[in-house]
Amino acid sequence: MPEPIVSIFAGRATEYLAEKIAADYGSPLGKTVVVNFSDGEFQPSFEENIRGRDVFLVQSTFAPTENLFELLLLADAARRASARKIIAVIPYFGFARQDRKDKPRVTIAAKLVANLLITAGIQRIITIDLHADQIQGFFDVPVDHIYASNIFLPYIKSLNLPNLTMASPDTGGTRRAASYAKMLETGFVICYKQRAKPNVVGSMELIGDVEGKNVILIDDIIDTGGSITKAAELIMEKGASSVRAFCTHPVLSDAAYERLENSPFAEVVVTDTIPLRKEGKKIRVLSTAGLFAEVIRRVENYESISSLFKFSNK
Repeated sequence: MPEPIVSIFAGRATEYLAEKIAADYGSPLGKTVVVNFSDGEFQPSFEENIRGRDVFLVQSTFAPTENLFELLLLADAARRASARKIIAVIPYFGFARQDRKDKPRVTIAAKLVANLLITAGIQRIITIDLHADQIQGFFDVPVDHIYASNIFLPYIKSLNLPNLTMASPDTGGTRRAASYAKMLETGFVICYKQRAKPNVVGSMELIGDVEGKNVILIDDIIDTGGSITKAAELIMEKGASSVRAFCTHPVLSDAAYERLENSPFAEVVVTDTIPLRKEGKKIRVLSTAGLFAEVIRRVENYESISSLFKFSNK
């Protein structure tokens, strides 16, 4: 029986990244076509034979929800076309912040999305820096959850910053900052914030000393930029020499770009899991393509990927 052929395809929202992943893997990106109908419906199709192939579908599920739905339709089409395996590569897993009931009568959207993906026919998930590690448990299929620290740590080391200190913009990211601090053998501080309402910070206090330190704020998502720029301002007020931010997923909604440009950040380092809507003088993008290509290679060859968890949040 011949070995299965790997085919990598992209949803429209993440084609820019899928092209780089396919190039790093050494395979051409598969061809798909999406037909748009006048009533707003759309229909994706594979324009090549995928029978018996291991199909990797690359698509981030950031807003709008059509991106998620397109991934579901692609998975369903692959299942009906007799693909051998269907693996979703989801660089940014949307709705991840809705991972629990934080007040009565609300949805747990992250679990709902997991159910939809499995129902559509997806048999494995590859993703990076989920908002909460426990979301892996929402899936009844294998989840390869890798970490952007594999990309960020070498870059941080290349900066050769003296008196380096890691920081978390909130108490929820303490383990993440502590993990980086452990690997870099530095201290870390915590910004304690209280929200007035969603996406609005009421007050913030700094726990720890940053006097004369070069501080790096670590987070998984930068959305409106309100929390992290407020943290940067507080850190500089407390006497830090410089402050930088390293955030995996650049959602950058609302006035985020303007907030970052007017902030005291020396630079804001993000990855390409979400495409930037516009350039920013302080924003530097590091690519995840090589990391995802390596995971695909190891998954396909039944090799261990535990070494890619070396810099996890544990």
